Amino acid sequence: NNPPYNTGAFRFELTFSPSHPLEPPRATLRTPIYHPSVDLEGRVCQPLTTHAHWEPTTRAIQVLQDLLLQLDSPDPQRVLRPEVARELRERPEEFRRRAQEHTRLHAEPRPEP
Repeated sequence: NNPPYNTGAFRFELTFSPSHPLEPPRATLRTPIYHPSVDLEGRVCQPLTTHAHWEPTTRAIQVLQDLLLQLDSPDPQRVLRPEVARELRERPEEFRRRAQEHTRLHAEPRPEP
């Protein structure tokens, strides 16, 4: 819902292992995004879904809310693309410009409410 991503829609996949809820699900973005916490294959740096932080009582909605919050507000501490995180920290206007352009080129149209 926040710039620079609010002009497009992004698809993601939440994959649950046969051992769920003992193992965390895996979130993968299927729409390319210019984001420090998402690598070029769509993998997301989401500490909530790491084995170190996962709790079997964590609900899927919590994973989705954490993912949406992270995508809306990039955190340069959750990094899979260091060069993008550095740009966010050191040249935030350039980061926003690139992310907006990437969103324009790759994201799907947002559905009407």
